Amino acid sequence: MQQIHNLFSGTKDYIASADLQNSVNIAAALGRPLLIKGEPGTGKTMLARSIAEGLKKQLFIWNIKSTTKAKDGLYIYDTVQRLYDSQFGDHDVSDIKHYIKLGKLGEAFVSPEQVVVLIDEIDKADIEFPNDLLWELDIMSFDIPETGETISARHRPIVVITSNAEKELPDAFLRRCIFHYISFPDEEMMAEIVRVHYPDLEKKLLEEALKAFYWVRSINGLQKKPSTSELLDWVQALVVGGISPEKISSELPFLGVLIKKDRDFYAVLQRLNSQGTPRKTSTHGFLR
Repeated sequence: MQQIHNLFSGTKDYIASADLQNSVNIAAALGRPLLIKGEPGTGKTMLARSIAEGLKKQLFIWNIKSTTKAKDGLYIYDTVQRLYDSQFGDHDVSDIKHYIKLGKLGEAFVSPEQVVVLIDEIDKADIEFPNDLLWELDIMSFDIPETGETISARHRPIVVITSNAEKELPDAFLRRCIFHYISFPDEEMMAEIVRVHYPDLEKKLLEEALKAFYWVRSINGLQKKPSTSELLDWVQALVVGGISPEKISSELPFLGVLIKKDRDFYAVLQRLNSQGTPRKTSTHGFLR
């Protein structure tokens, strides 16, 4: 177990709840990976960047794809380049070390200082992917059979793993993680988030924008509820468009900035019309 020398408390660009701060700091102290879930737009990926910035540590990002294998994060043996060099190059192909490239976890292990590692969207990979990382994440060491080397972590990195809950993760993997679900911000916290990005925003405009934003999110059956990033874009559109606070809730201008799916767009229109307030839809995706 590691002693916490610096506590994570969020950054000026990332407002973290007290519970989230505690989860980050406990994971760092216990040396356990921090598994983060939450609906899109709650800042899962940005959390790792904030931790690195707040604790003044280097960040290594491992973006997971459907074809990603656990070994890719440790090292890659470039057999193709070695074959090419043996046929056409003038390199000494007898030294396999020249063709071993460390992955993001491998780079983190050999770093002279503790770093932050983001394993982003782990559930995109094969179901066996998490289990294939159990040993390395536990003992912070792995072997390279091609060279006979063993790579051990000089400092145990702070590992942040994000999941979109697209598939169930193995129980053995979950047991080794500290888990935190990032709830969607309430209006008070969301106001703080918006203020970080737009400190000079008119108070009344922010209040009306938040009221309309959460009203849209409350509509049942939306395929994609607007997230924090859409709200920030919408607020900017309202400012640039010179929209007065009084018109925001009554007209919902620039709705296409918030809503990105046809069915959701018409669900919002239907909800508006059912309240007996006639509105017309423009071809630009907002209401007049």
